Amino acid sequence: MGTAAATFATGVPAHATEHARDAASAVEYVDVQLLSITDLHGYLQAAPGTNATISGNGGGTYTVGGVAYMATHLARLRADRANSFFFTPGDAFSGWEFDAAAFADEPTIEALNRMGLDFATAGNHEFDKSPAFLRRHMEQGVAFPVEGRDATFTDSSGARFHGADFRFHSANVVRTGEQSGTVLPAYNIETVRTAAGQELRIGFIHLTALGTELFPCSFQPGLATLAEVATADRYAAELKAQGVNAIVLSLHDGAVAGADFNSGTDPSGPALDLALRVSPDIDAIVTGHWHTRFNMMLPDPNGVPRPFVEAGCYGQLVNEINLRLDPATGKVVRELTVSTNHPNTRDVTPDPALKAVVDHWAGQAAARDTGKIGKQTGSFVRTRNTAGESTMGDLVADWALWAGSRPADPENDANVHPNVAAQLALVAVAPRVGVTVIAGDLVRDAASGGAVTFGRCWRAVGFGDPIVSATVTGQQIHDALEQQWTTAASGELLFAPLAVSRNVRYAFNALGGVGDRVNPADVFIDGVALSLTGTYRLAAPSYTFLANDGYGALSGFEAPYRHQRDFESFVAYVRETQTLTPAPLDRVTAANTTRRGADAGVVLDRGPLLYPDGTPLPRPEAAILSADRDRTDRDGPRPPC
Repeated sequence: MGTAAATFATGVPAHATEHARDAASAVEYVDVQLLSITDLHGYLQAAPGTNATISGNGGGTYTVGGVAYMATHLARLRADRANSFFFTPGDAFSGWEFDAAAFADEPTIEALNRMGLDFATAGNHEFDKSPAFLRRHMEQGVAFPVEGRDATFTDSSGARFHGADFRFHSANVVRTGEQSGTVLPAYNIETVRTAAGQELRIGFIHLTALGTELFPCSFQPGLATLAEVATADRYAAELKAQGVNAIVLSLHDGAVAGADFNSGTDPSGPALDLALRVSPDIDAIVTGHWHTRFNMMLPDPNGVPRPFVEAGCYGQLVNEINLRLDPATGKVVRELTVSTNHPNTRDVTPDPALKAVVDHWAGQAAARDTGKIGKQTGSFVRTRNTAGESTMGDLVADWALWAGSRPADPENDANVHPNVAAQLALVAVAPRVGVTVIAGDLVRDAASGGAVTFGRCWRAVGFGDPIVSATVTGQQIHDALEQQWTTAASGELLFAPLAVSRNVRYAFNALGGVGDRVNPADVFIDGVALSLTGTYRLAAPSYTFLANDGYGALSGFEAPYRHQRDFESFVAYVRETQTLTPAPLDRVTAANTTRRGADAGVVLDRGPLLYPDGTPLPRPEAAILSADRDRTDRDGPRPPC
């Protein structure tokens, strides 16, 4: 470990030895090329904001991104390579670019199909809907729920979506309470041939980020993730027992290792811890999830170097690992291993087929953006009264109650508790920390007669988290209402209002101290006073139940049931409601506001998180980066998604 720490300080060239650096070819061995991208997140056109510019190769700067350019680079890298495999360590979809996200991420699958992706690791965002959606829709093309409206759209060739031409894998995602029988295949085995025609096998083990089932986007009560090192070691041994002597780990967990995409300095993070401990039978470790860029060799537990790489995000890089296999044994000749991160530059001619894919979906998105799905009789805005209530907040709370009362559907196959309808809803409109689910206003467009379009709804509400209904006590509801007020270091009273659904009324005392502003007798649900000892079914975003926005009183919830994701669910709500009418702002009353010493509190409206160039971060990424996290990781690096 002392030697390893010393090498980290200077960075290790991504060649196992000087022999590898000089080996332009190795004809006595079987050459195998591994190409990978990670965390594409549906960005077909270009990487967003400052992610479109990266530095590496000793200080060079590159403009990167876009699958049409990537296809050109892939064709160049694959040319004359008999044994080439293209894969991703996860988060290929759950698209954040509207062109992909608005079409159930099918555009991403079409692009990956056309680029010839061979297989994929399931990242945490592959579970943003459900295992059934991943297997039955993304892999098999089954419509969820309505063909041509919610899924199964017409692609750039004029054909209906048929699913992925590749499979997703994970060795450590299981059903809750199970320690075996993974939700997806744990590994895949690929074959290459020697010059004499002998078949050699390469095993690829796949791991999903630990705790995926408790991330707000991929919150799945019916799933669990197994320990990463033990799982990888188990399947490495299983592959070895089958005579597979070349093994690669595709890991959707990552690290940080400096700013240069083709080196690595002072690495840290969970993937590093794993890389130093995991079975020496694993010959290369390809990571993701952290949206970082590095390329280095790390010693395995026996001190033998192996690649440890991450290829950024949003289509910035293509990683290439070249392995040489001994034709007699099928083992990797480690000292000849070479790894390189190639920037996906935009200074090449875009691939015509992939450009057609990008252009097709951009046109489809532009048309869908303006499609009418309902109407409104007045404007819904985030402007709040003294009690913290707003028309937009009320609308979103009503939607959350509707969403938390929906019947079960076959897509949601990772719930373990009954679907008991919600009795009330709470939504943070200006949370203590983190990001509110409300992204904008819905101002009535008089010229269109109050038409509400798909795009306006999509952008007004949501960052990719599901609505969850769960059982809480009346005491928890009361305590959450009290947690709306805190005292700043300056002594100023801060107010982080929660919107309540239409069947809730409550009052707070503007003269009360922090923690003593809401009398339970002044809280009514369907006209009945709140019972502190009673239990209620509450609907709220998973982000709130997981205390990512700071209302810790609700984190002891029970019997959670996951419903549809926020932006999709809000669109469905508008479709069903058809006519949106602003309600009177009479759900929350601020009492004693005219008395001396009264203080409703100051609301902090945080602006969006910005890239250095001033453009906003994608809302899902901003929500995670600004979330309230466990104290144990606040001082160190954290993954952005």
